Amino acid sequence: MFDWYCWMAWSLVIVVACYILFELHYFWRMALCLLLARFIKRKCQVLDTTIISGICLSNDLDHFLCHMNNARYLREMDFARVDFYERTKLYHTIRKNGGSIVQGATTIRYRRFIRPFRRFSITSKIIYWDSQSIFMEHRFLRPKDQFIHCIAICRQRIIGCSVDAILLELLTRKSLHDTISVENGEAAESKLKPEPTEELQKWIEYNEISSRNLRQNS
Repeated sequence: MFDWYCWMAWSLVIVVACYILFELHYFWRMALCLLLARFIKRKCQVLDTTIISGICLSNDLDHFLCHMNNARYLREMDFARVDFYERTKLYHTIRKNGGSIVQGATTIRYRRFIRPFRRFSITSKIIYWDSQSIFMEHRFLRPKDQFIHCIAICRQRIIGCSVDAILLELLTRKSLHDTISVENGEAAESKLKPEPTEELQKWIEYNEISSRNLRQNS
């Protein structure tokens, strides 16, 4: 009996230590998002908008315990991106071509806080791409009326392969499925590529200025 209690005590200590050192909740949820996107949810085309649901729990609250902590929005977007990557085959296509993807920049604008234990949804979509990066937009929405709590723009830097080649492969696949009449893959990419908004153009310019200043000061 003593050995059983000792084993239970050590097991509890290990679990608590893992939660303190590694925040297991984050990794468990990431694994769940990955499994749902890969095996349960329907597949999407790369220019589709994906959506996931969430809820503001007690461990998401700020120090006043009255709304979601600002940093949690950025973490929630990790789950939204994993869902998008898997359902559109974007990450699979990048890895197949010998590349990788990293977060290059994020700008987030908060409009109205999310109350404790309130549900929300996050939409994700590609809004533009250039020779080096894919630009995504995430929106935090109130489910009942689609009010936008928060909006973010992210730059996903593609390393080790061509952005145009990746999108060309995915868009050509879309063209075949949707029977879009195009002469070749390049025509499909040109036709379907979103135009950058004025807001995005200025944000890209800001990031370029920031990068130039950092290079000069390093």
